[in-house]
Amino acid sequence: MKSLFPKILGGTAALLLAFTAAAQDTVKVGILHSLSGTMAISETSLKDVLLFTFDEINAKGGVLGKKIEPVIVDPASNWPLFAEKAEGLLVKDKVAVVFGCWTSVSRKSVLPVFEKYNGLLFYPVQYEGEELSKNIFYTAEAVNQQAIPAVDYMLADGKKKFYLLGSDYVYPRTTNKILKKYLKSKGIPDADIIEIYTPFGHTDYQTIVAEIKKFSQGGKACVISTLNGDTNVPFFKEFANAGLTSENCPVVSFSLSEDEFRSLPTKDLVGHLGCWTYFMSLPSKENKKFVADFQKWLKTAPAGVDKNKRVTCSPMNLSRTGVYLWKQAVEKAGSFDVDKVRAALPGQKFKAPEGEVTMQENHHLINPVFIGETMANGQFKIVKSLGPVAGEPFSDKFLK
Repeated sequence: MKSLFPKILGGTAALLLAFTAAAQDTVKVGILHSLSGTMAISETSLKDVLLFTFDEINAKGGVLGKKIEPVIVDPASNWPLFAEKAEGLLVKDKVAVVFGCWTSVSRKSVLPVFEKYNGLLFYPVQYEGEELSKNIFYTAEAVNQQAIPAVDYMLADGKKKFYLLGSDYVYPRTTNKILKKYLKSKGIPDADIIEIYTPFGHTDYQTIVAEIKKFSQGGKACVISTLNGDTNVPFFKEFANAGLTSENCPVVSFSLSEDEFRSLPTKDLVGHLGCWTYFMSLPSKENKKFVADFQKWLKTAPAGVDKNKRVTCSPMNLSRTGVYLWKQAVEKAGSFDVDKVRAALPGQKFKAPEGEVTMQENHHLINPVFIGETMANGQFKIVKSLGPVAGEPFSDKFLK
């Protein structure tokens, strides 16, 4: 009787060869976004747009002939868990790059991990600056690309009183520290600047809104909001219930985009403002294609992707831009090696929906900046275009 052992060995070897070939045909890429908890309202859409972008690239042959294989983890709006999940992506999954984080506290939680293991993180959300890591590329708005232009717009509109309201963590506190210095340099006295913070997930804004209403009496007042996550829902509801509007006290929000509007009563937000490097309403042909392609992708998107009333927004656009900049740098380097890719990134340009963007030596983008007014349909009417602004992480470079 002939032994079956060689056949079994042969079958096992064939399976191993097939597995190895499949592994060689893909490159693992990490997605590090909260899919649960208080930040899921914002971060889930970044996961979705990354999957869309990977499919977009894979359909055209991938990167260096390899298809992108996403590795998705859920840090669940838990800041220490971000570090643990990041380490797993770099050490266990051995991803070539990670796209992720929203809040600055999550970014600061993972920063030492990326530096320890020499990983590469693309961070797609507006932030406070005062940081520069060789292992992070910051594709989103720095303070001089969002907070400063927004305050300048309010000053030009005759506003003399500023209520700085934010979630209690590093991004709002550092941004407001910079804004207070900037406002004082513009002649706004301490008495006309109020600074208040609330915890993540805060729901009771009755007292704060009453203070804002009193503060705004006599006119020329505005709110500069760095509230993050689902706490915006009770804030704007209470704000509208108190009779406050964009006419008597406009709110400029730095963390509210078209995507968050899907979960908010937009009728209460009409006329309030946002300042971003992208709006879905931009008329460029690149933007129309981006929006149309994303909507088309949703029809066949993987299970778990919400397909209801989807929109695009600045963090989504900047997530996608980050993937393309990484792809271009990998192709220039001819390698997925982090050191080689990092060296190839400065100077990379990409024709994005908002216009051409350029990655600088300081790991921040030169990007057009826009100010928009919220409409009842959850979109922004662009009221001011500032043109390309070079992202500068350190406030001593732009505070005089």
